[in-house]
Amino acid sequence: MAYHEHEQDYQKRLSFAQAKNALITLVAINLVLFVILAFIQAIFYLQHGETGTDPVALFNARVLKWFALPANMHELIARPWTIITHMFVHTGVWHIVGNMLWLWVFGYILQDLTGNRKIFPIYIYGALGGALAFILAYNFLPALKPMMPLASAIGASAGVMAIAAAVTTIAPGYRIFPMLNGGIPIWIITIFYLVIDLATIPLNNPGGHIAHLAGALTGFLFVYSFRRGHDWGGWMNRAYDWVNDLFNPDRPRKGKSIKQELFYKSSAHPYKRTPNVTAQRIDEILDKINLRGYNSLTEEEKELLKRASKEDI
Repeated sequence: MAYHEHEQDYQKRLSFAQAKNALITLVAINLVLFVILAFIQAIFYLQHGETGTDPVALFNARVLKWFALPANMHELIARPWTIITHMFVHTGVWHIVGNMLWLWVFGYILQDLTGNRKIFPIYIYGALGGALAFILAYNFLPALKPMMPLASAIGASAGVMAIAAAVTTIAPGYRIFPMLNGGIPIWIITIFYLVIDLATIPLNNPGGHIAHLAGALTGFLFVYSFRRGHDWGGWMNRAYDWVNDLFNPDRPRKGKSIKQELFYKSSAHPYKRTPNVTAQRIDEILDKINLRGYNSLTEEEKELLKRASKEDI
């Protein structure tokens, strides 16, 4: 593929004006919440910075606790929505920058390989798997139990690790940073971060590192299950489509003729042969990507991969 064509393809898939770009939507949710909470935290600092009260502690007690996942089961029952909100919340600049950078890297590859409909399910399942491991660790591990009453979790790290593990499971030989001796295989980066998380459990934030490892395991299990015909994210996509249709003025109404849409607005060529999309064919294409990269695919193979992502094959 020529450079100009590749650049156009990149812009088409990752344009901020694109309607159905799950990666950009996911990054935007995290960034918007970060900006809102940073603004509120700045107000707390300006109001209480000179009063002798710690503005950070006050912010955490009055605001952040309504978003963070508590390890204490009684507090979790009182704030059950934190199971969802914690995975989109960051309070430190380097925390959000690091997570969004790797979310973009791994999310871009996942979207490149599978389309738009797998990123959110894998991210959410990974974060939920991390949340479960976090709560269990602080409630049942003797070394962590004394810290349980004050422990809480925020951040996208478990969801990002799930996406990283999913990408590594699908295409372990996919290379990034091509300027470094032809690129680094994605599996090396994923294994490196898993080892770091495992090695730093005794040093700091043990519950967080355990959550990251659980998120990675969840991402692997998502792909493993999908390859055996079980799509954990199918219900999420159907729910999203249903809600989206409720607010879509162009959707066909009950009893309304859709003849014009079906027979007069088709963009397909009338006599063009369209290859069948099979799981075996998709596996062959993914193997080719794994060995030679995405740019080695023919236009027909790229089209098959795109159709497979839309049809959840």
